[in-house]
Amino acid sequence: HGLFAACLFYLVVMDQLGLMHYMEVLTLITAAEYVAPTSDENVTVMDTEFSNVAVRLYLPRRVSDGPRRAVLFFHGGGWCLGQAGMKSYDQLSRWTSNLLNAVVVSVNYRLAPKYHFPTQFEDVYSVTKFFLQSSVLSQYGVDPDRVCVAGDSAGGNLAAAVAQQLLADAEVKTKLRAQALIYPALQPLDLNLPSYQENANKPILSKSLMVRFWSEYFTSDSSLREAMALNRHVPVEYSHLFQFVNWSALLPAELKKGHAYTSPTFGSPELAHKYPGFLDPRAAPLLGSDERLRGLPPTYVLTCQHDVLWDDGAMYVGRLRALGVPVTHQHAADAFHGAMTFVLGPAKLAVGQRLLSSYIEWLNENL
Repeated sequence: HGLFAACLFYLVVMDQLGLMHYMEVLTLITAAEYVAPTSDENVTVMDTEFSNVAVRLYLPRRVSDGPRRAVLFFHGGGWCLGQAGMKSYDQLSRWTSNLLNAVVVSVNYRLAPKYHFPTQFEDVYSVTKFFLQSSVLSQYGVDPDRVCVAGDSAGGNLAAAVAQQLLADAEVKTKLRAQALIYPALQPLDLNLPSYQENANKPILSKSLMVRFWSEYFTSDSSLREAMALNRHVPVEYSHLFQFVNWSALLPAELKKGHAYTSPTFGSPELAHKYPGFLDPRAAPLLGSDERLRGLPPTYVLTCQHDVLWDDGAMYVGRLRALGVPVTHQHAADAFHGAMTFVLGPAKLAVGQRLLSSYIEWLNENL
């Protein structure tokens, strides 16, 4: 990871010198991964818009003996990076469409730092709501009882938030069949969970980069990032929310690994008043009340051992199970954050292929 580390070092220097925004440089790197929408013998691929939001559509060519399944997919990248057309996401959507004979809608929601919360959430939510209209489902030959949301990392966050919001939305008559959350980011209240401590300097997603992503989702004001880095950003009047992210109560014993829980240090109310998004369940699905979580559809959660976000996923699994939501929790002891996208070319890894197969298999059985 020498080259990766060197790139990050230069990014930080350029960012501090004000030459270029850190996320803008990362965006240039991810743009190099872009592939145009290209149809093949199995899948028709096209870029279009749903509800004025850019999406990439994957339509299977195989004849179907009835209405098809559908997956609304939200890519990862810390709400700042990535797009449906990146090679790894394009391939994932292609495989999903072909193997499940499913329509896949991969959403190009708008990104930070140009757009902050709630734009990303609103983009994926409006696409989902548009797609779930019976006229649109029938146009694409989709069975209204077999639609799911899915996403990885920040996309897993968006999928979880969309699933919660749909339950509370009286205008939506179609219910999701399932949700699949791949190493999701689910809360920014406590950024010092055991998994954050143990994986603070792991490659791909360090603690400092995750703090940067979370803060950038809400604002480019560095004061929020600095407070989050110290875990001192939540004011005392919101102390009741910590019950939803209290790892000492929510994590199974084997994940606590001798870590001692310390009560949060509260921050000034100013940041929460300026940027209330970090206290909003649409940005932090783990903060959803029991009432908001209770009716959620069957859920797949993938967590990885070498990942700051491991505990976010594990706590959500615990909360959902306690409320009677059927959950399949797959934990990969040999995997790191982002592993499922390592399935192509020189970066191809056996662990990535295995995680991808498990995810597709779960969808096949539950969608």
